[in-house]
Amino acid sequence: MTTPAKDGRRTGFGRLAVLGLQHVLVMYTGCVTVPLVFGAAAGLDTATIAVLINADLLVAGVVTMVQGAGVGRFLGVRMPVVAGAAFTAVTPMILIAGEYGLQAVYGSMLAAGVFGLLVAHPFAKAVRFFPPLVSGVVITVVGLALIGVGVNLVVGNDPEAADHAAPSRLALAAFVVLVILLVARFGRGFLAQTGVLLGLLAGTAAAVPLGLVDLSAARTADWVGVAAPFHFGAPEFPAVAVLSMCVVMLVLFAESTADLIAVAELTGKRLTTADMARGLAADGLSGVLGGVMNAFLDTVFAQNVGLVTMTKVRSRHVATVAGGILVLLGLFPRLGALVAGLPQPVVGAAGLVMFATVAAVGVGTLRKVDFDGTHNLLIVAVSLGVGMAPEVAPDLYSRLPDGIGIVLGSPVTSATLLAFFLNLAFNGGTPHRGPGPVRAPQPEGRRRCASGADGTPATEPDGLVRGERWDTGPGRVDHGVQSCAPVPPEPSTSHRPPRTSSLE
Repeated sequence: MTTPAKDGRRTGFGRLAVLGLQHVLVMYTGCVTVPLVFGAAAGLDTATIAVLINADLLVAGVVTMVQGAGVGRFLGVRMPVVAGAAFTAVTPMILIAGEYGLQAVYGSMLAAGVFGLLVAHPFAKAVRFFPPLVSGVVITVVGLALIGVGVNLVVGNDPEAADHAAPSRLALAAFVVLVILLVARFGRGFLAQTGVLLGLLAGTAAAVPLGLVDLSAARTADWVGVAAPFHFGAPEFPAVAVLSMCVVMLVLFAESTADLIAVAELTGKRLTTADMARGLAADGLSGVLGGVMNAFLDTVFAQNVGLVTMTKVRSRHVATVAGGILVLLGLFPRLGALVAGLPQPVVGAAGLVMFATVAAVGVGTLRKVDFDGTHNLLIVAVSLGVGMAPEVAPDLYSRLPDGIGIVLGSPVTSATLLAFFLNLAFNGGTPHRGPGPVRAPQPEGRRRCASGADGTPATEPDGLVRGERWDTGPGRVDHGVQSCAPVPPEPSTSHRPPRTSSLE
């Protein structure tokens, strides 16, 4: 826990480094799990997965530094947010790799990054078209679609292998889940947020006597280095692959929007449409950098939003330092090789918990949708059913043209498109739901509405105040934001939110 600081006071680099390291530890497991899962599903060897891990950390660090420090008027929200690899892109990437190869994976990612940079500002103005009805369906499908990937890592991807679904693999996975549960149950504060990381470490230690830890790639890896751009060759741009990744980019925008609003509320920042656009443009930048450096699409990590809530440290410089630490970690190939050598049952068990958490959060988001007297239940049912169909019947679209199969065969892509267009058709883009519709950031104005269970008025300078709880991504904190009608100023009675500590 940090010591409160007065506004305007800066802190030494030592304390900034400690606080930044906290953020890195909270997000590290989620960040490296994406290349581990993708690499295993794509059949890559340990050395190549290590390359992906280092590139992933490097790009995540650069994007985090951009979000914290900002780059001119175009990039970075200038708030304490940390970016990391998104689970949302994993399933489409696996499908594209299987159909077109890794050059198409990173070519389509590069194109999606350019697309994200171009549409960041329009999306910031049109965020109402991705309400909880749409985002809840998408997040649920993201989690459900990845559970099978986690299970395959636990039992083994080769059904003919001697140790396929061996009791030792199942026991090791169960041990990892048990450690995660124990840390969550008995851990406190920061420790409770590192359960998955501790589960990975404990599981790896337990796997050593079983002969499941392979560190051969780490012994030959360089200590310092950077992966060469376009490691897998010149990028390729199949139209359907590009379309699929552009849809994923829009989904990431919806996730990041919710987290950016939450952080703005926690820090008291007046979040304008321009601020939101700069924050989303950083997600687009991750696509460009990821396509070049063989990394992944990044989004704002909700785990770190929770850490801001816990520590009450709202300085954006902490996020900038955290980004610098991630960049440094990405410059040590031997570290990436060590992580790539983690036993698959251990990675699969940790991934299983994280993927199921994503699905559960999506269900929680859908709880905020009004299903009474509307078509929303039908929209959710059709989107989930059609989206998950390829997971239970992999050959469902095998006789269709390859391009169509890539789009429809991705649960994330098909569910997103269905939920989006069905919402437009039945609700005109804004579904009927409970009080406090989430709206795009307001450029100016002062509004007042009820905040908290006691209904105490709270005046905020940006028109965004605490209200409906809107959980829209893995590990999301409760943070919904609601719009309310302008009220005349009441200087003598207005209630201001409590101050949080600042390092600026």
